[in-house]
Amino acid sequence: MLGEGAEAGGPPRPEPIRFFGTSWVAYEDGYWWRRAVVPIGALLATVAGAFVLRLGFQGLTDADIGPFVTGIAVVGFAVCSALAFQRTWRGFTRRRATAEVDGMRGLLAIGFLGSLLAYFLRSMAEAPGEKLHRAEFEQAREQYEKRRKSRSGNPASGRRKRKRR
Repeated sequence: MLGEGAEAGGPPRPEPIRFFGTSWVAYEDGYWWRRAVVPIGALLATVAGAFVLRLGFQGLTDADIGPFVTGIAVVGFAVCSALAFQRTWRGFTRRRATAEVDGMRGLLAIGFLGSLLAYFLRSMAEAPGEKLHRAEFEQAREQYEKRRKSRSGNPASGRRKRKRR
């Protein structure tokens, strides 16, 4: 959604994007540096998460709990990662209801590798969610300009002119 200015009747304010703030509006304030650093950070976080997950699975095999339980854990993390990737990727192109986001937190936490990978891939093309935010911001600006133009002028002075004629 848009910033507080839109609610107060003033001009709409852009909503900040994580790691980018509002620099995405005019590509200023280090936007291009952030566009270079964010994918690297997301990729490093993905690699680090995969390493930690690997250590966890190594602990399962060292505990000698059997291949069935280890297989269930691997499949569970793979499915959750795939679903988290899909949900995160789709979240960059359309808004989701708050209840839907709250209900998916557990899945996104388990499938964190999928979310990180989606963030990395999207950040290679744009600031994640920039296209959605830009479309909403442009629409809000157009609506604000329409409202502003329809109210321009002093309506009281128009009435006086009509009475004098």
